[in-house]
Amino acid sequence: MTSLPADDAACGWYHTSRTRQPRPAHTGETQARWTVVGAGLTGLAAARQLALNFPDDEIVLVEAQEVGFGTSGRNAGFAIDLPHDIGAEDYIGDVATAKMALKLNRTGQSILRSTVEQNQIDCALRPSGKYQAAVEDRGIAVLDAYRRGLDKLGEASEIIEGKDLPEHIGTSFYRKALYTPGTLLLQPSALVKGLADTLPSNVTLYENTPISQVGYGDKTVLQHSKGRITTDKLVLANNAFGGRFGFLQGRMLPIFLYASLTRPLSEAEQESLGGKSFWGVIPADTYGTTVRRTHDNRILIRNSFSFNPDGRPRQKYLDRFVRNHRTSFERRFPVLRDVDFEYTWSGSLAMSRNHEGFFGQLAPNVYGALCCNGLGITRGTVTGTLLADWLAGQRNDLIDMLLASPGPNKTPPEPFLSIGVNANLAWGQYRAGLES
Repeated sequence: MTSLPADDAACGWYHTSRTRQPRPAHTGETQARWTVVGAGLTGLAAARQLALNFPDDEIVLVEAQEVGFGTSGRNAGFAIDLPHDIGAEDYIGDVATAKMALKLNRTGQSILRSTVEQNQIDCALRPSGKYQAAVEDRGIAVLDAYRRGLDKLGEASEIIEGKDLPEHIGTSFYRKALYTPGTLLLQPSALVKGLADTLPSNVTLYENTPISQVGYGDKTVLQHSKGRITTDKLVLANNAFGGRFGFLQGRMLPIFLYASLTRPLSEAEQESLGGKSFWGVIPADTYGTTVRRTHDNRILIRNSFSFNPDGRPRQKYLDRFVRNHRTSFERRFPVLRDVDFEYTWSGSLAMSRNHEGFFGQLAPNVYGALCCNGLGITRGTVTGTLLADWLAGQRNDLIDMLLASPGPNKTPPEPFLSIGVNANLAWGQYRAGLES
């Protein structure tokens, strides 16, 4: 392995969720029927479902870092149901395809809600819906087009004009918002920690066990500094780091996004802000700012992008982008100018040029659900679950759709890739204007 996961330390979701005792790292020699690499949302879902489908088999789940600290605990906490095809004029495109995407996302939501309820996982999961908000003319046009697409799909939405938005989200910054009711909001690190601590009894989780070398053959041998795991069947659920295992190389782009979380608002600050006590806003412009008011009365600001080809964070970007967060925060909440950020962190997305993920067999006895394209909560949950069902011999329309995907397409070679991606990111953020 030429690069191992190593996220920055100050992830607000991780530090404000409950403290748990990590499971011990793997040591020595282990023989396993099934091994899942990556204990994020996809890997946890795959391990859970494999354990249910194969109750007599021991499932090994390996995580390079501590559960809840990595990528799955660093997103904005939106479990979104609706399709959003940015390549289509109305952001819906082909209705049949959109309906299947909708079914896939809602299946992921259903699995998630059921697992959270059955295991009493405290992750502040609420069916709050989401606001997609705009201030620039380009953003307003996106909202209008998307509403037409949702009407075509038969999905509920509501346009809220800027004068009415303070009653909802406590700010008059935006000119218009499109509210859709189907999104679940949650605390992502708390979710992942809870999922890990309620795995079936035939799953053995090893944390802080980065795999440093892998050998393929009739069995797969996973080596690390203190031992090795020999497995009959390997499931890769480690997103962009799947490329480090020799698969989909040059097809997944590790794009980093940056977030800051304030200290809790005082009662006086909450009163001056107004609006609802819990909500989430996504930007009309892809490169704009995501904002949340959390269950513990903090404000989350998420924006700014970087392309880190090795999948590892850079301190220089954290230092630079926290200034962007401050500007975005003060534009939206001038009454909260004295509220400081308590945490700032980065988190990676595995993106592909054609917005397709991978699902299925990578090599003999090696399988994967990789590249969630920014929809990790719903897509990770559902693809991990469905991959385990497919490995148990099950088939349905969603599994067939995922298997029929062409997968991520190839990217240009370096240095052209980095030049092109960084130029696109810089241009997109510049064009976002006040949406950022």
